This record gives sequence, C-alpha cells and structure tokens, in this order.
Amino acid sequence: MKKLFVCALLTALTAYSCGDKEGQTNTATNEPKHISANPGFNEEFANLMSDYYSVKDNFITENDSMINKYSRALLTDADSLHFDQFRADSNIVAFAKTTSENMSGELQGLLGENTLENKRKSFYTLSEQLYDLIRAVQYDKEPVYRILCNTAFENTGASWLNNSADIKNPYSPKKMPGCGSITDTIDFRKKLTNEL
Repeated sequence: MKKLFVCALLTALTAYSCGDKEGQTNTATNEPKHISANPGFNEEFANLMSDYYSVKDNFITENDSMINKYSRALLTDADSLHFDQFRADSNIVAFAKTTSENMSGELQGLLGENTLENKRKSFYTLSEQLYDLIRAVQYDKEPVYRILCNTAFENTGASWLNNSADIKNPYSPKKMPGCGSITDTIDFRKKLTNEL
C-alpha cells in the first residue's frame, strides 16, 4: 500500500512540475506556453511587422530611399516595444529584449550601408532575428511565413518573412523573382484558439 501511495505522489508531483503553468515550457513538447500580452504590446508588435513588410517590399522594388524610410520606422518600433506589458517566463522576456536590441543594432548597420547588396545582407540578419522574436513573444495576429531562397548571396541562401504565401524574392528581384520556398509557417492564432 505504501508503494502505491508513493507512486501516486511521484506521478502527481511530476505532472505538476511538467504542467501547463503560463509562460513555462511544456517538457513533453518543448514549446513555450502562450504568453499573455496586452492590447498595447500587440499593437506595437503589429506596427513593427507592418514596417518590416514595407522594408521587404521596397527591397523587391529596389527603392533605396523607401528602404531607409521604413528601416528608420522599424528601428523606432524595435526600440519602443514595451516588454513589461506581457506575462512570460523571465528568460523569455530577457531573450525577447536582447533580440529586439540586436535588431536595433542591425537596423543601424543597414542604414549605414552604401550599397543595396550590403543592405540586403543586413536585411537577411534582421529577418532571422525577427523570426526568433516572433516565436519568443508568440505573435498571434496573423500567420507569418518564413521563405528561403537557396541561391541568394552566391548560393549561400537567405530567408525572409512574409504575411502571405506569395513569393517575391527581395534578394534578387530582377534575376530570380520567384526563387523561394516556404520553410516554416508561424501561426500562434491556432495555439491560442486551442488553449481557450
């Protein structure tokens, strides 16, 4: 009887420690639980995404002045995110803040570049940082598609983010406009619906 009680107690403790506390990782799936963000933070992040897409679109049209305009707006967005306005594990918050700061640094570098090719390289790094940030804060206002062109930058490959599955290559829009394949779809709307 004692063995049965001890087994039941261990099972209960294990279930509690691996449980679904908000902001913690579920060890069975290794995915962070949904983060509660207030409407202000969600609006700030939606603005950041909109300006990112504008930067991307202007790489497609190769409009340098508009790339700079929206990169400055994106820099302001990244610097203005209020990470105190959502509840999450402190490690997630720290990671998100650091990633946002790294994005700001990359955007300053992009704005300092003189050639479109070098700006595109910074844009690629920025896209990777934003990809990590979206997953950390679990942006759930729209699906985000990660698209990879394997032949970008002399076949080293580069990815970007888009709010649709439509592929328009920002790295080589004239020579290879359709180069790209979707490698990931981030859609936390589904997760939020499942948790309700």
